[in-house]
Amino acid sequence: MTSLRPDPGHEGPYGQGAYEPDGTFEAAVEQLADPLNDPLPGQHTSWRRAEAAPSVEEARQMPQKAAQEPAEPTGEWYDPEGFQRDWYGQQGPAAAPASVTVQGTAVISDPLAGTHTPVPTVPEPAPVPTTPGPDPVPPAGEAGPVRNDETVALWTADTRRASQPAGPGGSGPDPDPLPTGGRAERRRAAKGRGRRRAEPRPTPEAGAGTAEPAAPMSRLEARRAARAAKDSPAVVASRVVGEVFITFGVLMLLFVTYQLWWTNVRADQIAGRETNKIQDDWASGERSPGVFEPGKGFAIMHIPKLDVVAPIAEGIDKEKVLDRGMIGHYGEGKLKTAMPSAEQGNFAVAGHRNTHGEPFRYVNKLKPGDPIVVETQDAYYTYEMTSILPQTSPSNVAVIDEVPPGSGFTEPGRYITLTTCTPEFTSTYRMIVWGKMVDERPRSKGKPDALVG
Repeated sequence: MTSLRPDPGHEGPYGQGAYEPDGTFEAAVEQLADPLNDPLPGQHTSWRRAEAAPSVEEARQMPQKAAQEPAEPTGEWYDPEGFQRDWYGQQGPAAAPASVTVQGTAVISDPLAGTHTPVPTVPEPAPVPTTPGPDPVPPAGEAGPVRNDETVALWTADTRRASQPAGPGGSGPDPDPLPTGGRAERRRAAKGRGRRRAEPRPTPEAGAGTAEPAAPMSRLEARRAARAAKDSPAVVASRVVGEVFITFGVLMLLFVTYQLWWTNVRADQIAGRETNKIQDDWASGERSPGVFEPGKGFAIMHIPKLDVVAPIAEGIDKEKVLDRGMIGHYGEGKLKTAMPSAEQGNFAVAGHRNTHGEPFRYVNKLKPGDPIVVETQDAYYTYEMTSILPQTSPSNVAVIDEVPPGSGFTEPGRYITLTTCTPEFTSTYRMIVWGKMVDERPRSKGKPDALVG
């Protein structure tokens, strides 16, 4: 630091004379420890002694000397960059000392060093008029403008934000800007930092990697979107019709399965139990010949060619006889026919061709001479097939007369008539098969040849 020099001949307050020789006081002061100017460990300072100010003649000759050799800095100076770096960290370049131009010579004043150094100046070119524009941006790698350290506390939030690097890595704006309002705004900003930020949704128009937040819909737009999302009445109706058809199809499939498969299973079980019961009654002697109740089995029919063994019950009731897989005897009212044991008459029976056991499923395959055996408690009655009527009306009851027309019989005898529905799986018409008795064999003599072979 530079000391004050008293006038020559002036004495101090304690009677000391002038400080002599020159520089003694400065040397003593420089030895004191100055926390502001002493360097930190491992650093150095640059100090130079002040030289005497040049005279007027020397100042006039300095421009010529400056043209011949480069000018060296004179006067006492200190390292301002080191001073700022030691106390305030890395800063921008220090502001140049103020200068005053006097007749082509600039006098540099350093208030800290207390020196005034004349330096030759070069005439500046005339200013070029420019249009107003944005402030120049310093090139990459160079520091921005240096601010006065004494007014650092007066920086505004905008100034601090401008001095910070742009975004993470310097590629964009600060993702978390500082609040610029009052205390309430700063509190809202502090609360917002803790919340999760909504990610923008990419739009089809935006390029890859770009996204724009979706604008919220108004209440009217939301209602329209909700109505558009609902199905129209035509769609709902078509869906209902489709579901009805699907349900109907499933029910039809179940019904067909029941008719074609389950009814046969169930009828075979019932018919088998009834056949066993008839045979047990015959063996025990509980059943008397010629006494039959409606719906009760009294005989067993064998058709060896078709592998049919089915019980014969009294009556042709659909639910009580035919649907149970049994063969029904026409024995009631006007449709009453003779029994096999009768000396003369037509033994007429009926049975299902399809479903419910279907005992007459393949009677259309019988040929003349094929045996049909009726087994009773006392005897075996063997008939041979003689003719067939493929189709006739259900109301044609003459087919079961004592001498049925169209059967080929011309006189009364011991005949058998089989009736069933045709075509298959319908009941539109009736199919008729006739036969005549060729053998009556008591049970005591064993089974007839048709059943033994």
